[in-house]
Amino acid sequence: MSTPTIVIAEDEDALATLLQYNLEKEGYRVAVAGDGEEALIVIDEAKPDLLLLDWMLPKVSGIEVCRRLRQKTETRNLPVLMLTARGEESDRIRGLDTGADDYVVKPFSMTELLARIRAVLRRIRPGLADDRLAHGDILVDRVAHRVKRDGREVHLGPTEFRLLDHLIQHPGRVFSREQLLDAVWGSDVYVEARTVDVHIGRLRKALNTGKEIDPIRTVRSAGYSLDMER
Repeated sequence: MSTPTIVIAEDEDALATLLQYNLEKEGYRVAVAGDGEEALIVIDEAKPDLLLLDWMLPKVSGIEVCRRLRQKTETRNLPVLMLTARGEESDRIRGLDTGADDYVVKPFSMTELLARIRAVLRRIRPGLADDRLAHGDILVDRVAHRVKRDGREVHLGPTEFRLLDHLIQHPGRVFSREQLLDAVWGSDVYVEARTVDVHIGRLRKALNTGKEIDPIRTVRSAGYSLDMER
């Protein structure tokens, strides 16, 4: 499976840099354009899987860029996520009517934007989104069975990988030991609940080098969850 490519069309340098940094950290390939004219050229060269498009671009507006993309056969189905300071419902509808697939109003949280990007890719190009899961600085490639944290390779055994894979699909949700046993080991296999604790311990050790936030939260008398928001 190829790495998804995202083009950022944004004239605010600081925001474009921030977006590029966070998207590359999530494992995407990224190209950046500072105005509408450049965006059309970069899109033609990079052939991206998704476009992050600012509404108020110089030279050629975001709306016009979107309109032109929808008129061309090769970019007619390119997923477009619009970034804008305009929060009025009429503007939102206009953006969607022009062919945008989703709409994020500035200022937005990076977590929300990344979730929207994954949702758009999953909806429009399922093969690109379903096999790459990310939460915070953890990236799971389900096809290659590889895990990275903040760009660092994390080596996991098969059981720890399945545990993380299950938890990262439901960030913030607390799972009891019994639920994790069913999801990871299967309901037809007898394994003691204490075994979950052992494998969670191994997963923690592999994910944490001592400097990062422990992403696994232990909830007393309830179970475990993957939760970076602490």
